[in-house]
Amino acid sequence: MNTRRVWSGIAATAALFLMPLPGVIRAAMEYESSEVMIPMRDGIKLHTVLVRPKGVEGPLPILLQRTPYGVPAPAMKAQTQGPLKPMADDGYIFAFQDIRGRFGSGGTFVIERPARDASDPKAIDETTDAYDTIDWLVKNVAGNNGRVGIWGISYPGWLTVHALLEPHPALRAASPQASPADQFLGDDMHHDGAFRLSPTFQYVAAMERSKEYAPFPF
Repeated sequence: MNTRRVWSGIAATAALFLMPLPGVIRAAMEYESSEVMIPMRDGIKLHTVLVRPKGVEGPLPILLQRTPYGVPAPAMKAQTQGPLKPMADDGYIFAFQDIRGRFGSGGTFVIERPARDASDPKAIDETTDAYDTIDWLVKNVAGNNGRVGIWGISYPGWLTVHALLEPHPALRAASPQASPADQFLGDDMHHDGAFRLSPTFQYVAAMERSKEYAPFPF
């Protein structure tokens, strides 16, 4: 994968739809992080790390990533000096979220949770969790400009796709990358229909044996 091209694509998309208002100083800056528990419509709360530039009041857009792989605050803060540095230098608020049932979030985790029954007003899925998260962010994060972008690679890319199924009005840009699609063909769990036992067992065991990522001790 051409990493430079991937991040350039994210930057171009976000720049088009999410660009901070004129006057924001676009220079390398320090960031600070905080942790919040965002309530979903069924009462479950999802652990979310907010990372924002110091000394910049905004209004700034928010870039959201939802993941099953964990978002400890120090690691996310470090990303503003790593892969996300071009965006960080432009002045964005970042939000990194543990999805339902993973790491610091409440609820029950289901791998690639199926879409809910839309006729059931109490049903939830990754689409409703993304919607509720964005709604909370724009209403509660100080100094945001009411615009949110979402992005992710692999499983977080799949979560990005689901945020687009019923998008929140504040969602202005999305970059789903390498999202799982056809599990029968795509080499995640099958190769042209042939079940891939070893990698499937390894992944499912790592994801389902605890709330954290726990590789199986072969």
